[in-house]
Amino acid sequence: MSTETPLPTEIPVDVVNVFTNEEGGFGNPLGLIRSTPATRGREQELATELGFSETVFVDELIESDAVGRVATIRIFTPVHELPFAGHPCVGTAWWLAQQGLPVVSLRVPAGDVAVRYDGGLSWITGRAEWAPEFEWHELATAGEVEALDPVAFATGKHYVWAWVDETAGHLRSRMFAPEFGIAEDEATGAAAVRITAMLGRDLVIDQGAGSRLVTRVEGEGRVSVGGGSVSAEAVVLC
Repeated sequence: MSTETPLPTEIPVDVVNVFTNEEGGFGNPLGLIRSTPATRGREQELATELGFSETVFVDELIESDAVGRVATIRIFTPVHELPFAGHPCVGTAWWLAQQGLPVVSLRVPAGDVAVRYDGGLSWITGRAEWAPEFEWHELATAGEVEALDPVAFATGKHYVWAWVDETAGHLRSRMFAPEFGIAEDEATGAAAVRITAMLGRDLVIDQGAGSRLVTRVEGEGRVSVGGGSVSAEAVVLC
């Protein structure tokens, strides 16, 4: 007779909307799953089934008196694992803090991502070279960005943007990534890191239907991106 403990048939998934506006609206949904024997080896399958632009698997929490709490995570789009992404890192940092487990760092395949909490926003710091390569399209007006049809972007990863107020560092953007199985991404932290490094200045970015990202140039090739997050309705996978 087998003595193996059967794996649970249900996998709970917390959902967080990341990069909300000042009223807590909009934001990009993120699936969050604590890794267990039932999920290990099935990460891509589960992320594909959920269909969020990204799903995070939290593998390990390490406590250190010298360093602080560090979480090891993996990030999946519906079709690929990513070495780094901003929206999942910001959302995971906020989610852990809501559970009384704030972290100082998130360990992802690209490297260690510093975390801080300030002014109601969760901030993460990454490097532009960690982010995926995008095709960049600067348009003349925010209205032109808003008029775009995602169907026009059949392949690749495209970040389209225009200045709302160049003096203030305020821009409007949208991101289309059929290569990742994402027709349009509501808020893209990794692209925000890259464009901040490209432009060499702090930015306020309004992306998608109404999400907001804030960035800071930190020097030595590092960029911070921050935003608000709120809980959404959890789901269960079988």
